[in-house]
Amino acid sequence: MMKEKIISERILRQKTVVSFLVFVLLFAAGIFLWTALKNSSKQNGQGIVYPLRKGLMANDALFRSTFNGAKLVKTYPVSEAVKKVRVNGNVGMRGMLEENTWKMGVVRADGDTTYFTLNDITRLPKTEIVYDFKCIEGWSQKTWWGGVRFSDFIKGFHLEKEAQSQYVGLITPDGAYYVGIDQPSMMHPQTLLCYEMNGAPLPQNQGYPLRLIIPVKYGIKSIKRIGTIFFSNNRPPDYWAERGYDYYSGH
Repeated sequence: MMKEKIISERILRQKTVVSFLVFVLLFAAGIFLWTALKNSSKQNGQGIVYPLRKGLMANDALFRSTFNGAKLVKTYPVSEAVKKVRVNGNVGMRGMLEENTWKMGVVRADGDTTYFTLNDITRLPKTEIVYDFKCIEGWSQKTWWGGVRFSDFIKGFHLEKEAQSQYVGLITPDGAYYVGIDQPSMMHPQTLLCYEMNGAPLPQNQGYPLRLIIPVKYGIKSIKRIGTIFFSNNRPPDYWAERGYDYYSGH
């Protein structure tokens, strides 16, 4: 038989006090860490507190180091494309836009801006793709798009010098929506300046007259209604990154 261990009232009181003090210290440390995290820098477009952004930046570095520009996203026959394509957001899409009032500006390395009409772009070789469009909200659809490879656009209008930059920035005409994308992903052979969906001109709510389709990224990077393109060696502003999402947004 094991002897029952008898604890004196004094020892019990000491243990209670120690336990209470440990609880208070741990609680205070938790409050301190939470306050420090909550008050850490959200400036400079970080969108979320710096420690969390630092974790996303580590993911960014990992994805970029493993990116293979020759590896293609899986494609499907046109017969598998959905007829009703979901709209993944409408920021930067206020009002109707007429083709004859739209021009896309491209800022060149010397600072000058060259403007392109839809006719200028459609003269380049056309490429079509059916792929599984993935949204950060958790849904995906097999969708059919047509347009011009961004790499063909670069070559066709002699923008090779600009394409040596590390990043590309794209902005809607009203400036309300904007993305920044790493140059290797933009030059991927499946990245399109897209003017057709399901074999017809883009609907207004899908970015008429020209949007980006970039299969190696989530849908938040496929900016609709492109107004301006520019090139930079620094990360361009990005609408959803400023609101706490991953800047790279690859999958």
